[in-house]
Amino acid sequence: MSDATVPGAGGGTPGTPAGLPPAPAVPAPEEIRELLLSRIREVADYPRPGVRFKDITPLLADSKAFSLVTETMAAICRRRRATKVAGLEARGFILAAPVAVRAQVGFIPVRKAGKLPGATLSQSYELEYGSAEIELHAEDLTPEDRVLVIDDVLATGGTAEASLHLIRRTGAQVAGVTMLMELGFLAGRERLREALGPAPLDVLLTL
Repeated sequence: MSDATVPGAGGGTPGTPAGLPPAPAVPAPEEIRELLLSRIREVADYPRPGVRFKDITPLLADSKAFSLVTETMAAICRRRRATKVAGLEARGFILAAPVAVRAQVGFIPVRKAGKLPGATLSQSYELEYGSAEIELHAEDLTPEDRVLVIDDVLATGGTAEASLHLIRRTGAQVAGVTMLMELGFLAGRERLREALGPAPLDVLLTL
């Protein structure tokens, strides 16, 4: 869905876990959009000439903005009835871990090949030039689990698509995909459509 229909934190969601500060009141979608836009920095010619990189470090440095993002995503997690969140390496870890704490669910790191110890389940996928591979610990998921995939940017959609196939191969269910922002001109949403099936795609900000 677009940033115009971001779910709020209300509507019968559980209380804030013990030991955490109270969840901030989630403002209207347009207020969320304005705040996020003001905290995402565009860096020209990074990581290569011609690319305009969307840098989320100013957002992470702002406690109000970071808390708003994680609580909004936690509200989505509860609404989707997720039992685990899967963070995609690497910035997805930064968002997914606090979301898991707020929503009181488990956290599953989806890492690049060779980064996890012990036995792993892996999934290869095609890039514009070449291929890549991601992996996770399959034993941390069960058929009863509903997994929400979280990352910072939906660009071409290759990594997110591979993560959905990987999660389903463990026998777990896909609760959905949640992204901080979507680069609409790269058509990642279309690439995800088949892999998502009936599972929803939630995006806080579309650029």
